[in-house]
Amino acid sequence: MKIVIIGPAYPLRGGLATYNERLARAFREAGDEVKLVTFSLQYPDFLFPGQTQFSTEPGPTDLTIEVSINSVNPWTWWQVGEKLRREKPDLVIFRFWLPIMGPALGSIARRIKRNRHTRIVAITDNIIPHEKRPGDRPFTRYFLSACHGFVTMSRSVLADLRRLHFTQPAQYKPHPLYDNFGPAKPKWEALQSLQLDPQFSYLLFFGFIRAYKGLDIMLEALADARLAGMPIKLIVAGEYYEDAAPYEALIRQHGLENRLVRATDFIPNEQVVDYFCAADIIVQPYKNATQSGVSQIAYHFERPMLVTDVGGLAELIPDGEVGYVVKPTARAIADALMDFYEHKREAEFTVGVQEQKKQFSWSEMVKALKEVASIA
Repeated sequence: MKIVIIGPAYPLRGGLATYNERLARAFREAGDEVKLVTFSLQYPDFLFPGQTQFSTEPGPTDLTIEVSINSVNPWTWWQVGEKLRREKPDLVIFRFWLPIMGPALGSIARRIKRNRHTRIVAITDNIIPHEKRPGDRPFTRYFLSACHGFVTMSRSVLADLRRLHFTQPAQYKPHPLYDNFGPAKPKWEALQSLQLDPQFSYLLFFGFIRAYKGLDIMLEALADARLAGMPIKLIVAGEYYEDAAPYEALIRQHGLENRLVRATDFIPNEQVVDYFCAADIIVQPYKNATQSGVSQIAYHFERPMLVTDVGGLAELIPDGEVGYVVKPTARAIADALMDFYEHKREAEFTVGVQEQKKQFSWSEMVKALKEVASIA
């Protein structure tokens, strides 16, 4: 098949770009011809909360990537849509994660569909966004109504699609493993790479810091008197996508300065292995969520996890087998961490992770996308 993936890719950085590039490789491994079409401008600077949208790492040499979509310039939407209409790929896969992308992606999809050949399937990360803004509903509807079908990575997003009365073919398929960060390494080696004291145990909070991800809850849990008496530190590895002041205030309030390892810049791909392999357990204290790529990195590196029982997170983390699923409260998180360390659960949960990870293959995602396209 001739496949086009439309969404973030190099020179953009972040989890979406990493996913889309890995998906392109999975299609190529399946014998398909594939290219990525990405953004020359993804967000206007005033809408982007981080330091930069662009990678400083070398680009992939094994992928075909066209940089051509300006999210706020309708002329580029027409150009990209018209070019793909004429090329007639068999399948165009859109990555949809924010309503603000609805006008651009929906317009491109509508233009492509005029060739009456190409199937349009969207991987929908979110239908109802974590942080609501004016225009969310009409922008989302404009895009979704242009698609022939959908693949969702959580059952809650599939339910949202049906709740909004989108009846096109759709399939749930879990987020595949992020297996592109290289092999795991021994904990002692990862600690050495990060220059961390091996006398302490480490928890890892990883990824962009936004309100819905619950770092404030995690800091409150770390302040629990029971944990305070243990040689435990929290690694916060990821860039602030909002004001850091409220978190810093909590840190000062609870006297946590010496119990944190701050790495609050963007983490390059080659350093991801060190942060995950240095940690005993990966914590995701989210207040709301659909799915999380962090879980799939943790599965790849075979690390136990603690997640909160929100959205689709619990679908991927069997409670008591690979880690904990708890209420999104500081007390519940602290209780679980006490159990983890007092009963020395790391080895037990690691075995569970090794067994559970077998289901998260990229070939299954490729199969799901093709199945939806074939019946759409």
